[in-house]
Amino acid sequence: MNAYSFDFCGTRCSAMPSGALYLSEHAVLCVSDLHLGKSERIARRSGVMLPPYEMQETLQKLETDITTTQPRQVICLGDSFDDLDAANSLDEDARLWLTRLQAGKSWVWIEGNHDPGPIDLGGTHRAQMTVGTLIFRHIATTERAEVSGHYHPKHRVAGRSRPAFMLDHQRMIMPAYGAYTGGLNSHAADLRKLFHGPTIAILTGHKAIPVPV
Repeated sequence: MNAYSFDFCGTRCSAMPSGALYLSEHAVLCVSDLHLGKSERIARRSGVMLPPYEMQETLQKLETDITTTQPRQVICLGDSFDDLDAANSLDEDARLWLTRLQAGKSWVWIEGNHDPGPIDLGGTHRAQMTVGTLIFRHIATTERAEVSGHYHPKHRVAGRSRPAFMLDHQRMIMPAYGAYTGGLNSHAADLRKLFHGPTIAILTGHKAIPVPV
């Protein structure tokens, strides 16, 4: 699956080309910042119409990763929806699709700043959770062995910017998984202040590729 496997704080991890993280020892698949319903939210708040395909594109990518890894648990690491109204206004096809993806799995919605409350879409709602040696939450703190999202990191190589995982010896920030999400450059001050010592970016795309930051 063209993933990049590595050890992070005592847990074996695989960064997938899609931007998902897979923990093989725990059969856990984690995705961050899906921002489902972003086109609907933008239309609702500003009247600007975007092509309404981000929901299908994001859910299809997630279905492919679930089929590939066959996880027992799926963690959605916050900002799964662009706001709570977007979650509550999903059409029937999207709801059924999510129901199919959740079937037979432990499904966890971690709260984000865009979707801070419980949603009526199956699964459980948590502020944070621990898997093995790792702590999963939406926004990074100063805690060691932490996996978070929120910042949508991107890294530029050879003139091209790609969504990327960023990590040092104690913190990992995941790329945004959603189709219509932007990103923050890996050298931006808000990101760099979170990392200490050697830092790598794992580029997403056809193949997950680690590069030094």
